[in-house]
Amino acid sequence: MFARMTIFYFKVENIDDAIHLFRTSVLPRAKKKKGYRGACFLIDRVAGQSRVVTFWRSEKDALATEESRFYQEQLVRFIPYLSRDPMREGYEVVVHALSEPKPKKLKKSAPSKRKPRK
Repeated sequence: MFARMTIFYFKVENIDDAIHLFRTSVLPRAKKKKGYRGACFLIDRVAGQSRVVTFWRSEKDALATEESRFYQEQLVRFIPYLSRDPMREGYEVVVHALSEPKPKKLKKSAPSKRKPRK
């Protein structure tokens, strides 16, 4: 597995807009790309710094999103929110351990005492 990390420097007042853009637009598009395996958006709200890590089946799959200009097209969308240019790095993933939280059990609610409408 391969991880691409993009380091963003956001204007603090635009952080929520950038998160919204990633969640509602960039992420759904990335999920359609060959080899996509997941993503994390990490943020330091005080400093305005962010690390976006996307996971790919292989380095070849990650590079294909650059060759097709997909990666660059997504970066351009963040320009209004940036305080300086982003940086990109790539890494081989040698350990990946993530556990999902267990879903909470729903409490049984007491039967309603209201009479049904006729």
